[in-house]
Amino acid sequence: MPPELTTLTRRADFLAANKGLRVARPGFVLLARPNQGLGKRYGITVTKRIGNAVVRNRMKRRFRALLREKLPAEGLPDHDHVLIGREGGIERDFGLLREELGAALSRAAAGKGDPPRKRRGKSGKSDKGGGR
Repeated sequence: MPPELTTLTRRADFLAANKGLRVARPGFVLLARPNQGLGKRYGITVTKRIGNAVVRNRMKRRFRALLREKLPAEGLPDHDHVLIGREGGIERDFGLLREELGAALSRAAAGKGDPPRKRRGKSGKSDKGGGR
């Protein structure tokens, strides 16, 4: 029997979660995807756009505490849960983040995700040759 909560470590698991249900909140984006009976698993990702290493690590610690508190009771069974940090997540009140995570988990449990994101083009590069 798998343990109650395990951590996602493989890149392939994060990429697979990105194809699942997406629920956006002001401080984070929650991704949820079924994992074929592997139990409740979680992962956290925060990009360099958010801030320096100190800021990113602080955000990850806050998210880890939130997930360990909320997932055992409110998480989707046999799903991978990934939190992606957003710009405003570090300044948000911890209690407010807790409420937002609860709301995001209940939306995900109801199958009410946000619409798919629009694909971003290559950064400033055109499809036409034009180079030397």
